[in-house]
Amino acid sequence: MRRFTHFAALDWSGARGERQRGIALAVASGKAAPALVRPGHIWSRAEILGWLEAAAAAGDDVLVGFDFSAAFAFMDRGAYFPEWTNSPADMPGLWALVERLAATDPHYEAGSFLAHADARRHFRQSGGDVGDLFLPGGGRLRIVEQHQRETKQAASVSNFNLVGAAQVGKASLSGMRLLHRLRGRMPLWPVDPVPRTGPLLVEIYTSLAARAAGLPPGRSKIRDGEALDAALARLGSPPVHTRGPISDHAADALLSAAWLRSIAAEPAPWSPAPLTDRLARTEGWTFGIV
Repeated sequence: MRRFTHFAALDWSGARGERQRGIALAVASGKAAPALVRPGHIWSRAEILGWLEAAAAAGDDVLVGFDFSAAFAFMDRGAYFPEWTNSPADMPGLWALVERLAATDPHYEAGSFLAHADARRHFRQSGGDVGDLFLPGGGRLRIVEQHQRETKQAASVSNFNLVGAAQVGKASLSGMRLLHRLRGRMPLWPVDPVPRTGPLLVEIYTSLAARAAGLPPGRSKIRDGEALDAALARLGSPPVHTRGPISDHAADALLSAAWLRSIAAEPAPWSPAPLTDRLARTEGWTFGIV
């Protein structure tokens, strides 16, 4: 089993604008308490990409978990975008398509992709803009999302749904633009094999860390330093000793970094039963869903 010395968790945002208060990055190193990278800083997506590129260039032995989806549903229809001639065959192709159509959008946004005539058919967007190929109800789900619902490991929302507080599609699209830039420099499990050394990306849900730390479903957000330290203790982590209020984004990143460290050496997260080679290439998987 691969061993890492650092564990980073990225709480992400797909909101419009250069800098996002919803972005937080934390690292747990060795057995020390997790710590925010640049605490108090309001990150841009470009700065996060720069941090990841630096980790890749340095060959840092870090497992990086990001809280957005690396792909859309594919296996249910045999395509990301049925009836679209340019629908890609795998995840790297999907990232390249999003980048090509959104290349002129600033700050790694993806509005131009969603405005494309063929793309918009598949999404539910604000203002009552529902594509004719959007699956009625909640939208199409990846295999991992179906599995976690069936096994009650986590809740999930379709990435084709871009409406509501729980939607993650916009964040995923902006994240795909970063994954496109990191392709060939930082591998992503499970589409890439786990390297013997150096950094590795995995998709995570911060709610999995919260559940592992004993927080009940639906009440997984931490906004108090003492509550965060209590949750960290349940993961076997030293406290961060934050006093008073803390943003839920910072708490999610800190708790998730400690959680990654607590489970990364276990075999189960690396070999979920439903995962196949084709699934790994097209939809990927959420680390920690077994």
